[in-house]
Amino acid sequence: KIFAVDITPMEKIKNVVFFKNDFLEKKTQEKILNTFGTKIDVIISDMAENTTGNKSVDSIRTNNLCSTVIHFSLKTLNVKGTLICKLFMGEDFLEVKNLAKNNFKKVDFFKPESSRSESKETYIICSSLKTL
Repeated sequence: KIFAVDITPMEKIKNVVFFKNDFLEKKTQEKILNTFGTKIDVIISDMAENTTGNKSVDSIRTNNLCSTVIHFSLKTLNVKGTLICKLFMGEDFLEVKNLAKNNFKKVDFFKPESSRSESKETYIICSSLKTL
């Protein structure tokens, strides 16, 4: 199953269930949990807050989204699952990195070639949840 969530409408894609809503709303996360339970193999988040022009504020707001997705993934990913999430290099980057490293066995970073060199955008790739 593929489940997409966005606050803006999305063009229909075959075999993709789309839910137009805000991921940060509890009902959205509950719908995902009801659809998949704790059996998600991959979570990909390309979410970013609308930019304000203040790179520090933009970084903090988008990285907060990434942290929220990481926390959500801890409840929903398979133990060997993978999370890929957008984040911005900024003052709270280490906080997000440490959150990931504390909960996943492997954490890497990737900056797409399509991303402008001056952009703070990067992606964190987390795999294999740490278990007790």
